[in-house]
This record gives sequence, C-alpha cells and structure tokens, in this order.
Amino acid sequence: MHFGMFMEFGPRPGGTEAEAFHEGFDLVDAAEAWGLDSVWLSEFHFSPDRSVLSSPIVVAGALAARTRRMRIGLAVYVLPLTNPLRIAEEAASLDQISGGRLDFGIGRSGFVRAYNSYGIDYGESQARFEEGLAVLRLAWKGEKFSYSGQFHQVNEALVVPQPVQKPHPPMRMAATSAATFKVVAEQGLPLFVGLRGDGLGQLIANIKVYRETWQQCGYMGDGSVFLRVPIYAADTEAAAIAEPRENIIYYFERQARLIAASSPKGGTAERRNTAATLSALSYDDILAARVAFGDPARLIDRLREWREVLGIDGITAELNAGGLLTAHQVKNSLRLITDEVMPAFK
Repeated sequence: MHFGMFMEFGPRPGGTEAEAFHEGFDLVDAAEAWGLDSVWLSEFHFSPDRSVLSSPIVVAGALAARTRRMRIGLAVYVLPLTNPLRIAEEAASLDQISGGRLDFGIGRSGFVRAYNSYGIDYGESQARFEEGLAVLRLAWKGEKFSYSGQFHQVNEALVVPQPVQKPHPPMRMAATSAATFKVVAEQGLPLFVGLRGDGLGQLIANIKVYRETWQQCGYMGDGSVFLRVPIYAADTEAAAIAEPRENIIYYFERQARLIAASSPKGGTAERRNTAATLSALSYDDILAARVAFGDPARLIDRLREWREVLGIDGITAELNAGGLLTAHQVKNSLRLITDEVMPAFK
C-alpha cells in the first residue's frame, strides 16, 4: 500500500509565512529520509490563517530540487481557476525537473470564495473543469493541437517541454459529493477520497458506485482509491488519544463552518446536512470512524480494516489537520508511521 502525507504549509499563530515554509520543508526532508512514498500539496487561496500554498506547483518545484526518491503530488490543482494550457506547460516542466516523480491531483474545489475573488462564476466550475481536463490531455500528446471551447481557445499550440511520464503524469481526481464519484470513474481516473464529510458508511457506498461505473465503462481492473485521513501516532495508546484531541476537534468544527459558509446561493441540502453532521461530532465519534489515532499496533489494525472495507491501495496522512500540534509532535508521529506502521503494508 502506498503511503503519503498531505500538507497545507499552515502558519502558526503569531508565526511568519517564512516560518511556515521552513517547517514544511523540514518535514518533507524527514519524510524523504525516512522512506515515505509521497508528499501531496494542497491549494488554498486568500486564507492567511490556513495556508501559504496559493501556488503549490511552485513549492513542488522546490521539493523536486531537494528530494531524489519521494513522489510529489498536487492535491489538488484547482483547474477552473487557471488557463489549462499554462497548467500543461508548468506541470510538464515539473515532471522534467523531478525526473518523472509528479502525481497530478485535480479537482474544482468546493469552496466558492476563491472563485469570487478571481471573478469566476462557481456555477461554471464543472464545465470549466471538463474543458481544462480535455486541454491537458491534448497538450500532453506531444503534437501541435487546437481546441475551441466555451471558455478556452487554443490555436496551433505545441507544448514544450513534454512530461517525462507517458502518456502524462498520473492524474488523480478528488471526490466529495456522491455524483462526483461516478464522474471520476467515467473519466477513467484514480480517486482521492476522505472521511471529513459523511463518514465511513457513505464512503463505502460512494466507492461502490465508482467501481461499478469503472467496470461499466470497460476499464481494466477496478480503479485506484487513495484515502486522505487524519493520522496521529504516539508511543502509547493513551498519548495518541490525548495529545491530538484539541487539534482534531478544532479541525472538524472548522470544516463545518467552511462547508456551511462556502456553498453558492445558500448551499445545497447535501452541504447543509454535511455541515450539521460535522458540527455534532463528539470526540468519541471522531475516533470511531473519521481518524486513525493510536500506537503503531493500533494504527496497523485500523488501516488494515479500512483496506478491507474500502478496498484502498493508498493512504495520504493528514499529520496536523487542525494546525495546532507542535512541530515535534508531527515529526515524531511521522517517524513512528514510517518506522513501525508502513513496513506492515509493504
């Protein structure tokens, strides 16, 4: 099973943006040295208290230069906010610089604020996403091409450089709403999922739809599913439960507020229900089905359980989901995961 970590490069209260970058790079250096398979970078805009990763592809270039082994992923590049021809050039350049280590996660984001700031109608996000994906696939064929869409026009473009990986860097699409799981399968793309929204039961049902649709479309196998989830490892079970409590409770409260506030035109019933569910979670609820906290033995059991019921082939660990853990706690958790948990799945 593939093991990666999801990073937001979040600033600490009272800290500087430079310190946020330094702490993030330090954790990546440790992950490279300790054998983690990949690092995945988020994309946030206009969120100074949350993240400095407004341009994750630039940061990915810096990671490519300071690593030699670990894969570098974008989770996710918000396609509708940028010209896809430029994205194709930048991602291909990154694939070249990294020696073919780029994993290209894509999505359209469920948060409306960035669209409003960019002056883009969120109601167009799905159509813009589909056009962007079409342009990317054409651009990475290594041939001169043209494209005429509703939002983008391409005239006789030959993208240089081309990616190292053929036919292009592996793409993986995020899904949170039930309808999107079907769309991801129809596109023939590997899947990113999380436990932040409706919980384990609904996720099992959604992944079933993804796999059934995948097979109906005639693709080989049954697709690939990476689970993004908060993970915390400590030397003892008691410490693993006590230490991240404040951090993870804050995380789910924040998620509820963001989902409730971000929906366009008052939001959908699905979003309102998700926000209400997250707001009502107790710490016991969170521990039961939405995180993996424990000593290494407990984590091995939990991840084996999820591999069995979800059929996942990868874990992307959120090591500091709420941003309140100390740098030492985060790094010690990563050390235990790489030293004692990962080997059980390799």
